[in-house]
Amino acid sequence: MTRHSPRTRAFLRNGVFAAAMVAALGAPAMAEPLTISNWDGYMAPDAIEKFNSQTGNEAELVLHATNEEIMGKLIASKGAGYDVVFVSSPFAEVLHNLGLAETLDHSKIPNLANLYKEATELPHDPGNAFSVPYAWGTTGLCYRSDLVKDPTSWDDLLKPSEDVAGKTTMLATDRWLLAAGQLDLGYSVNETDPDKMAKVRDLLIEAKKTLLAYDDTTFYAKLVSGEAELVQAWDGWCNYGIGENADIKYVIPKEGSDLWVDTMVILKASEHKDAAYAFVNYILDAANHRWAAENILYKVPNQAAMEGVDPSLLETYPNMAFKPADMLKYEQLRDVGDAQREYSRIVSEIKAAN
Repeated sequence: MTRHSPRTRAFLRNGVFAAAMVAALGAPAMAEPLTISNWDGYMAPDAIEKFNSQTGNEAELVLHATNEEIMGKLIASKGAGYDVVFVSSPFAEVLHNLGLAETLDHSKIPNLANLYKEATELPHDPGNAFSVPYAWGTTGLCYRSDLVKDPTSWDDLLKPSEDVAGKTTMLATDRWLLAAGQLDLGYSVNETDPDKMAKVRDLLIEAKKTLLAYDDTTFYAKLVSGEAELVQAWDGWCNYGIGENADIKYVIPKEGSDLWVDTMVILKASEHKDAAYAFVNYILDAANHRWAAENILYKVPNQAAMEGVDPSLLETYPNMAFKPADMLKYEQLRDVGDAQREYSRIVSEIKAAN
């Protein structure tokens, strides 16, 4: 989905988006191709088309299903072939640690000024040196309040009562699956101590016996149908269920949550950095970024965008009204280096257990 409007690299460097000025100034056509990788449905369907029209670039969207999928491609190619990627913060941190993420020139992203102060203080990247936050939230319990007693603890999911057993789901992705056990036992969501992680493994193997499924994508639909009654969920995905059934609610257990952050990263290998900066700046425009909050029902770390959200949306989906300062009380998932292999081994053991 591309559109061709003449622009100059100088305009892109200065963040000017009025294509009509090109003709007025007599500038030559200098369209830049751009490859952006994102999850399906994670930005407005016409975002690329409008960006191309406004900037004169030839951006193309390619999709990845998981962080792991795009990371495999980026590591294998050393980032070549990609300009901007959307990845969760631990993976942005890996890209930085591997030297694949561009060190950001903030002068080329003036719309960074729209971010909440807290969004510039994220532990994985204080000062937004190599990543720009796109969406953020918490992970907790999503449940049918008409079918189960209001849960208060991760134990309610991991050691459910007999009437709830068999009607629960957990997230399948390694870090979030493990985080439920880590939090329940009072550990860091980045815990790597072998003895502690053995206890997490044993806890989650026992919990597996009570599960309906591991499910990253359809758990809210299972709640709507009544097939599931209590699930581990990212807050925004719980909102999809809330939108269909007002009896579905979301709560952060007393032991806490992780703070998840999805980010935009410009690749150091990008051959179109001016256009890449222009795209990130375009997304951070208040109206453009507000689309994510209003349509995918995730909080965005853009204060100007969130201040324009219809208050009725926050009433319908209370977790969207969480304050940034309150979210930063929770620990971010971080790059755990070589321990990630141990995490993957533990998760394989959990899922293979009878």
